[in-house]
Amino acid sequence: MDNKALLLDLLAWVGEAPKPYDDVMAAWRTSCPRLQVWEDAVDHGFVVRRDSVTNGQLVDVTAKGRGFLEENGRA
Repeated sequence: MDNKALLLDLLAWVGEAPKPYDDVMAAWRTSCPRLQVWEDAVDHGFVVRRDSVTNGQLVDVTAKGRGFLEENGRA
């Protein structure tokens, strides 16, 4: 994983509380490597998008993502 530090940053940030999908995209689309981090998080099953009646789509960290954070001392 080339972007491990950025991936851990993304997971730690989203792990604080589920974030609206649009907010995640706005924050992590600022440069190509950051968008790649989003794709890596999805590909590895570290994040999930779910529908919220009041907030639209939310992004949350999965149990696998939380495990990855713990393995790397970020939980």
